[in-house]
Amino acid sequence: MDQTMIIGICGGSGSGKTTLLKRLSATFMDKEPSIFSMDNYYHPIEKQMLDDKGYYNFDLPTALDENKLTEDLRKLASGEAIQVKEYHFNSPPGKNVLITIEPSELIIIEGLFLFHYKGVKELLDYSIFIEVDHAIQLDRRLYRDQESRGYTREGILYQWENHVMPCYENYLLPYKKDADFIYRNDSRADEDFEVLIDQISRRMHVTKQEG
Repeated sequence: MDQTMIIGICGGSGSGKTTLLKRLSATFMDKEPSIFSMDNYYHPIEKQMLDDKGYYNFDLPTALDENKLTEDLRKLASGEAIQVKEYHFNSPPGKNVLITIEPSELIIIEGLFLFHYKGVKELLDYSIFIEVDHAIQLDRRLYRDQESRGYTREGILYQWENHVMPCYENYLLPYKKDADFIYRNDSRADEDFEVLIDQISRRMHVTKQEG
């Protein structure tokens, strides 16, 4: 697919990656975009790293199957449908639903290590880095992990301080300067979204002409 455009969304935990992905998908629904979530490539728990206190750390680049992820994204970009097990937290082994992602002229990918995985970064045509106050991110994570994952407040705060923030500082923030657009997910979000849509539309037009 010579005219395929790949848009990447990167941001820390609770920054609003999925929400922005849904807004973009709805805006460009006429393109029937392919939605690619890096979360679907988490290794099973037995392959996850333990920290010094024996807690699983899911906020490391090694937590995901980078090779399979990159291979599937390349296939999708070349016009080939892919199958992947849809990730749901705490799903029993083998119970995750196998989904098919069809190719499209527009692919939207979101995930923590969007820039850190070199093979993924090289495939991006346009990239977005979500910027949001860390206090807001933590509030969202506290709500989500207590309500839907059954974590204790103490456990969530431990992960935040020892896993989430080090991940952000080491594997996300250094690449902020490489993003095509900094999306401020605060009171300026709607304003930034309009600018973002305009930029993406212009880039699509250029891509189509080049194709």
